[in-house]
Amino acid sequence: MQLSTRHLLGIRDLEPQDVQKILDTAQQFKEVLQRPIKKVPSLRDITIVNLFYENSTRTRISFELAEKRLSADTINFTASGSSVSKGETLLDTVNNILSMKVDMVVMRHSATGAPHFLSKRVPAVIVNAGDGINEHPTQALLDAFTIREKLGTLEGARVAIIGDIMHSRVALSNIYLMRKMGAEVMLSGPPTLIPRHIEEAFNVRVEYDIDKALAWCDVANVLRIQLERQNQVLFSTLREYSQAYGINRRRLDKVGRPIHVMHPGPINRGVELDSDVADSGHSLILGQVENGVAVRMAVLYLLSGKS
Repeated sequence: MQLSTRHLLGIRDLEPQDVQKILDTAQQFKEVLQRPIKKVPSLRDITIVNLFYENSTRTRISFELAEKRLSADTINFTASGSSVSKGETLLDTVNNILSMKVDMVVMRHSATGAPHFLSKRVPAVIVNAGDGINEHPTQALLDAFTIREKLGTLEGARVAIIGDIMHSRVALSNIYLMRKMGAEVMLSGPPTLIPRHIEEAFNVRVEYDIDKALAWCDVANVLRIQLERQNQVLFSTLREYSQAYGINRRRLDKVGRPIHVMHPGPINRGVELDSDVADSGHSLILGQVENGVAVRMAVLYLLSGKS
């Protein structure tokens, strides 16, 4: 009952049966999380280090909670206040931690490929919690779990990914996963935020008219505008972006049928998503957060070799 890969570096490396196994296992763990006692001894003798070189709230807390629910021993590392600020290299940092007999490393890093680099040089299992603008596999898995929970299947689901596609690791992992599992994918946003030739490269549709994208989809996965990753001006103002591409109640009412709205967080309220949508019955956002713990429990359990 193990996965076909030793590490979780990206969705690109998973087989469809791996995705299915993770989602099915997450369903079992979600049932555990509904019990009065939410803890299981599955990883009781496993030590996991959370190695976060970038700021994170949801992902880090979600992994920490998943590890505690599985009874793993955890170590939390943040770059600020560590020897990294004194010039210590990534490999030295990890080797020092591994010398303390760590079994798994959950890693977020601003450099694309950092988890892949480590996976070739250290004996521990590596779980990618986001690397640069490359991938964020557990976010895509929890998104898929949430969609499957709501629609019953991913096969044939129409998923619109809306916003800053160019700088989003969530977008890339979602494209890989949705296409792998038989969903249809449409990308929507300003032309300056959607990479050229992405249609042919990933077998997805591109629609620059946000209202047409909403009319087409079953699920709108709305992405944050990542100003911190943009090194040039790619649209005029946040106000104009909101008017042209922000999801609000008026836009959803025009669709004439219910669609589900998702967001990986943090939300820029009033920019890509208005509060009257984020806090409405259309929103699956809090469900994503809840499902994230179950999905990350499943990933850690299946990669641990305990299954």
